[in-house]
Amino acid sequence: MQPPVFATFHDAYRAVLELVSTHPQHETSTRGNHSRERLNVSFTLADPRHRTPALAARRTNIVFNYAEVLWYLSGRDDVEMIGYYAPRLRTLAADGRRLTGTAYGPRLFAPRGDSQFDRALELLGKDPDSKRAAMTIMRPGEFADPANPDVACTLAVQFLIRAGHLHTVVFMRGNDALIGLLCDVFSFTFLAEFAALQLGVGLGTYTHHVASMHLNTPDLPQAQAILAEPAAPPAPAEAMPVGTTWTTVAQILHWEEQLRAGRCALTAAQVAALPLEPYWQQVVLLWEVYRQITHQGGQPITAEVLAALTPQHRWLIACRWPDRLPSTGERR
Repeated sequence: MQPPVFATFHDAYRAVLELVSTHPQHETSTRGNHSRERLNVSFTLADPRHRTPALAARRTNIVFNYAEVLWYLSGRDDVEMIGYYAPRLRTLAADGRRLTGTAYGPRLFAPRGDSQFDRALELLGKDPDSKRAAMTIMRPGEFADPANPDVACTLAVQFLIRAGHLHTVVFMRGNDALIGLLCDVFSFTFLAEFAALQLGVGLGTYTHHVASMHLNTPDLPQAQAILAEPAAPPAPAEAMPVGTTWTTVAQILHWEEQLRAGRCALTAAQVAALPLEPYWQQVVLLWEVYRQITHQGGQPITAEVLAALTPQHRWLIACRWPDRLPSTGERR
């Protein structure tokens, strides 16, 4: 028996929300969180590049989505970077500095050159038919302390090359259907595409297995608002550039740090002049948008930077931060 296949994550996300919100198997209450739950929920994405739902009521934080996956790729576990994009994550750091469960980067990408990710790709390079390219994330002792607020939700990630394409399978102990699901699928499909490029193979399917798919009771109204939205045509899904390497990642992380620290500000023209593919220039533009939102008080985002974004990114920014858009006159 195989999980249902969806053309886009937009469709899969709506299907999961409808399943958990309207047809729950259980109602649970753990650590003070009341939720509706379905056990053993799985789905497959035919094209993992279609990783961002076009749902206005969801108010997707596309800036955080890119920040989180690049935080993973950096191999960091500190809250300094990721806490800038999601301040609530700072509360999960027991020592105030590092995240012990949420930070998948050190487990997958450190040490550089001999990480689980490196070894998995090396194995597949030598034996493309291997079934052993699995990377574990959750550690055995994580749940030893019942008071630990930061336990990894992901158990493992597996890569398989079949018919010249890299297929990715993710196994999770639990997933928040409204918030965590969207972020995790974005990150893992992004990592899958990056891995396929490093291996020089095509991008295959992405399959997501979750033992406990749950929706917290306070989030039920938002889930219902999302499901009430009319169907929307799928947004274009741009492919990651073929020449993307670890050097590219380092360049993007450089500009992320410069903008996060407020060491510089970039115009659309300056971003366009960077020696980066347009795909990656878009990510830098999103860093600049967030720099303006964070460092410039209540001032609107500059019209020229907003105009340089793709229509999809511009729409997502407008849904998330409508009060920071320039006036109609300024946008012309």
